[in-house]
Amino acid sequence: MKLYHKEYKMADRIIMKLPQDVFMHILLRLPVKLLLRFRCVSKSCYTLIQSSTFINIHLHRTTSSEDEYILFKRSFKEDVESYKGIFSFFSSHNDDGNLNSIFPDLDVPNMTSLYSIDYDKIIGPCHGLIAVMDSRSTILFNPSTRKYRLLPSSPFGIPKGYYRSIDSGGFGFDYVVNDYKVFRISDVYTEDRYGYPEEGERKVEVYEVGIDIWRELDHVDQDLPRLFWLTSSMYYNGAYHWITTLNHEDKLIILCFDMSTEIFRNINTPDTRQFSSGTCHSLMLLDECLSFMCHPYLGPEIDPTTDSIDIWMMKDYNVYESWTKKYTIRVLSIDESPLAVWKDSLLFFQGKSGYLMSYDFKSEEVKEWNLHGCQKSMRAIVYQESLVAIPRGSQSSTELQNM
Repeated sequence: MKLYHKEYKMADRIIMKLPQDVFMHILLRLPVKLLLRFRCVSKSCYTLIQSSTFINIHLHRTTSSEDEYILFKRSFKEDVESYKGIFSFFSSHNDDGNLNSIFPDLDVPNMTSLYSIDYDKIIGPCHGLIAVMDSRSTILFNPSTRKYRLLPSSPFGIPKGYYRSIDSGGFGFDYVVNDYKVFRISDVYTEDRYGYPEEGERKVEVYEVGIDIWRELDHVDQDLPRLFWLTSSMYYNGAYHWITTLNHEDKLIILCFDMSTEIFRNINTPDTRQFSSGTCHSLMLLDECLSFMCHPYLGPEIDPTTDSIDIWMMKDYNVYESWTKKYTIRVLSIDESPLAVWKDSLLFFQGKSGYLMSYDFKSEEVKEWNLHGCQKSMRAIVYQESLVAIPRGSQSSTELQNM
């Protein structure tokens, strides 16, 4: 113990001789895994790496596509009504195009029901944090530090004789109050004497993570377009986005919920084709721009010689005229929505066999990867390493845990 303390003090003296900006530059080049270990080298290291200044500089450091990692969540059936969720982490720091595992697989906590296979979503990243959400639970998770927090459930009930349908939910950051927010959109309704639902009231509940408070919005537009949990959605540029249609109109839009103003607004979609088998629409991030994918439902009506997939990019956010068709590619066996675009070149999706598939925009190669899960259970998120801590909330809030 004395020897360790002596070495600890010696390392501290050596580090103190280095100019702080030089030492900080060295630390910024290290992966988070080494930074977490480096905190044990000396008191100076611990103080610097734990400081809000260093964490903020690390968050906004200059990065490239080589600094991108990808996280997959997939599920496996354990028994009749129970599923096991798995996180798998990958990088690709060489030119061989392979997925290289960077951590052992981890079990996803608090997500074991049927909802965790076909009724969940991964949202983010937001400062390196992601949310794993289903209609019952929300987990905030830092994939770099592998710390997580199960958020408390909404305390708001419904009147006797009413029912609640959770239509959607999301996660993002409010740059005005400097806090993360989780929200849920629900429909509270009654049933007529025949058991059919009657028109109800739309509710939006917001949870502010840092201060550990749930509240209901009092300015919800009751004509808000109808949302469904599995609707393609994503957090981007301070707002949460969904693809939906305007009420009483057959007009496709992107609905946005601004995390700071807590007001909904619309973005018009590009003028896209319609397919005889039915048309799917998905949101994605491409070249750091909000992008929109239009593809056909899989079915016997598809004609590979004429049908294709169109991918549009909005080069200037919220400027309709900036929609540009980026790619027109061949039809892929995408059942639902694509999973993610990695390094602006690989489009990942889950094939009908349950295995991970990819399409390379450059080589046009379709590839099957040795990663699988229950059909339609796979989710993916592209992230960069971050030291940002998950807010602990109040003293009575849920605890931060290691995964």
